[in-house]
Amino acid sequence: MNVLSIVHGEDAGTELFAPLVVEAGHRLEEWSFDRGTVLPRPLDEYGAVFVFGGGMHIDQDDRHPWLRDEARWLGELLESGVPTLGVCLGSQLLARAAGAEVGPLAEPEIGWSEVELTEAGTTDPVLSVLPARFEAFQWHHYGHGLPEGAVELARNTASLQGFRLGETLWGVQFHPEVTEPQVDLWIGDESDPAPDPEALRTETRRRIGGWNELGRRICRSFLAAASAG
Repeated sequence: MNVLSIVHGEDAGTELFAPLVVEAGHRLEEWSFDRGTVLPRPLDEYGAVFVFGGGMHIDQDDRHPWLRDEARWLGELLESGVPTLGVCLGSQLLARAAGAEVGPLAEPEIGWSEVELTEAGTTDPVLSVLPARFEAFQWHHYGHGLPEGAVELARNTASLQGFRLGETLWGVQFHPEVTEPQVDLWIGDESDPAPDPEALRTETRRRIGGWNELGRRICRSFLAAASAG
């Protein structure tokens, strides 16, 4: 099937997931609304869509006018029923398109933190491949509420961490797609500094191998769910 990856900047791409899409025999097309180009093909020609994160915030339409175009398109995506997985900003954008409140957290969540699956999460077609509790990589300043009719799949003390809307839409606030080089780029971004850069680099080196394995599980389970649909 054709798989579309919506990205928001050069340092927040498909990363870990890209080779897994090809490994499963699918065709990956990466695209961004800020490029000002036409979507590679009509939405109904895609069997799955990823919506990834980015350095911008969801309410920065004045600085990134293309966010308005993306918001309209995501509304169409929700109506289409094409299997979709949103990550971080992608989850926030999808949640807002589904009518949920989105706004700043009391404190940004940057680094490694424990996440817990809900009871629904332990039986979910995608997130059930994760342990009941796991250490996830986070980098987000905003969070969102649960869209009407959605099921909460994962949480922690900072925010809602995962949800499913219907049978084809998933959103997660953590970063299952992140790789160590990508984390290094984010840490090096002086416009969004990590609280303790060197400590974060050290912890990431220790945790990233196991985390990438969990990320591969999520990607494969999502692609399997999309193919089955």
